[in-house]
Amino acid sequence: MQFELMASMMCANYGHLEKEIKNLEEGGIDSFHIDIMDGRYVPNFAMSLNDMRYIASATKIPLDVHLMIEHPNNRINLFLQHLRPGDTVYIHPEAEYHPSTTLQAIINAGMVPGIAINPGTSVETVMEMLRIVKKVLVMSVNPGNAGQMYLPYVGKKITKLLSIKEDMDFEIYWDGACSADKILEYAPKGIRGFVLGTTLLFGRGKPYGEVLKNIRELHF
Repeated sequence: MQFELMASMMCANYGHLEKEIKNLEEGGIDSFHIDIMDGRYVPNFAMSLNDMRYIASATKIPLDVHLMIEHPNNRINLFLQHLRPGDTVYIHPEAEYHPSTTLQAIINAGMVPGIAINPGTSVETVMEMLRIVKKVLVMSVNPGNAGQMYLPYVGKKITKLLSIKEDMDFEIYWDGACSADKILEYAPKGIRGFVLGTTLLFGRGKPYGEVLKNIRELHF
């Protein structure tokens, strides 16, 4: 079964970031997930523009940039100029007055447009944007911190998105509290990729290649 695995780089060891990137590459990671937080849209500061720019310069593997910032349209070009065609940029619809304008800027720059849906955001409120984006990042926890508990009611939202994704031409990705049982349950249902953080990938005391190989060989 084919599914993508993305490394949540806010969980990486920043004392050895270049080595972390290389080890994840060699281990077979599909993309680097970059969480940008402004301390306003979410109650935390995480990665920065400079972190993203460094990782982009250090790897040819695609970047998966998750903008947890207020009014991303005001700053979108700061991020886009350091990315490459084919990289993905997610915005939160609630963070922008006119999110479709920001999504169009992402498309015009040759990036893959995406939206991130918070646990408390209904599918109905983003329905029109689903016609624009290529990726939908479903937050299974409230955004802003690693290591949170899965919110079970998100499962019904995923079921609804799965029922319309073919018609509206988008792929679904999982972000937050991603455990092996969630991959076993949702990969066969059609979730395209999973963001891996402290639950499965980082801080396990094992080489990343071994961890990723074990995930890909889960018995479905």
